[in-house]
Amino acid sequence: MANCRIPSTNAIGFCLLPSELIERILLCLALPEIIRFKLVSKSAAEIICNRDFIRQCNSQWSSATWLFLYKKRRRCDSVLDGFADHSDRWFQFSISDLLRPAIFPGEDLFFLTASGNLFLFASNTLQSVITVNLVTNTVKKIPPSPLGRRGTCSWRRSGMKLVPSPTGSVNFRFLFAELVENRAIVFEYNSESETWRSMEAKESDGSLPRVGERQGDYIFLSLINRVSESVIVAIKLQSSTPIILQPRFEGRRNDNGRLTVGFSWGNGIDRLHVYGDGFMMIVKSDGVYQTGTRVRMLSGIEMWGMGLDGRQWEFISELPNSLMLKINKPYGAMTGCLEGRNGRIKAVLMSNFEGLWHIIWVCYDMERKEWTWVPLPDCKMKGLNMAGIAFSCGLSLS
Repeated sequence: MANCRIPSTNAIGFCLLPSELIERILLCLALPEIIRFKLVSKSAAEIICNRDFIRQCNSQWSSATWLFLYKKRRRCDSVLDGFADHSDRWFQFSISDLLRPAIFPGEDLFFLTASGNLFLFASNTLQSVITVNLVTNTVKKIPPSPLGRRGTCSWRRSGMKLVPSPTGSVNFRFLFAELVENRAIVFEYNSESETWRSMEAKESDGSLPRVGERQGDYIFLSLINRVSESVIVAIKLQSSTPIILQPRFEGRRNDNGRLTVGFSWGNGIDRLHVYGDGFMMIVKSDGVYQTGTRVRMLSGIEMWGMGLDGRQWEFISELPNSLMLKINKPYGAMTGCLEGRNGRIKAVLMSNFEGLWHIIWVCYDMERKEWTWVPLPDCKMKGLNMAGIAFSCGLSLS
């Protein structure tokens, strides 16, 4: 957000412009810049808070998908970086001042997930979860769940979900699934009542539609992920009984009858599985020699979804070679996240190779059966550590 900082003399001149012109200028800015501009002057804040301006701005950005990255800097300088598929550069969201009253000096935070204007962080020292609303500038500690206080390593990204209330409300629901005494339990926190409730999941009766047909009706929380089988909990938004799904994975065979993923004799293939919203992305890589050193190199990306009864992973599509050539990079370590919404699957892979970070963002449109790649500028991660990455939709002024 340093881009929108202007000297005080220029700020005064800007505010002397006609309000209609100021409004047109503001609507040309990205949403993070508009939020920051509320601090420039009272007149700019009045324009931004006007209902007509909010409606126009939200309409302009309602279809944007954001990717948020939290970097480990000096612990007193907490900054979120955000990139929208409607934009061409990263934006910074400074949250250190907001968090200061809620955490200890030097606290170690990890960014868990985001949805709308809400961002979820885990505090390792406090062993608690903190929500941040960037538009209302509010911070809230969530009371410990029935499982008690938890450190950052206890939270699994694909096993949780943050669900904001309808537009205009600051309330939210936070859900996560855990295996307790060999029982699949969903824990839900409601910010409006400030209470937790627990729900035991039941076996599926096999009546669920395919995953691509049930977006918007269900929330999917990944509980257990094994090589050949997963355990996923599905929750219908208007139901109080979660459902247990156990999709099996038998791989996909090529023309020679061999599995295209996993390991085969004489040809070891590394594989990374990324889960989210009832989908699974398989990232394949081969070991190659580069300047005399053996490194991992991306060789393929496949997208899978749950079948009709939730008992099988079904192959959806594979990233075309034309796009693979654009994103193919050597890596030493890799992680990722995935989100499925409104018939589109968005996935991001973040890799590190010899201290340098690289981000790959790909999307698959299930209706058009089409892959796209979102090129990202340098995220300036050299020498820094990644402390959380997540997609989000619905960032707005209200």
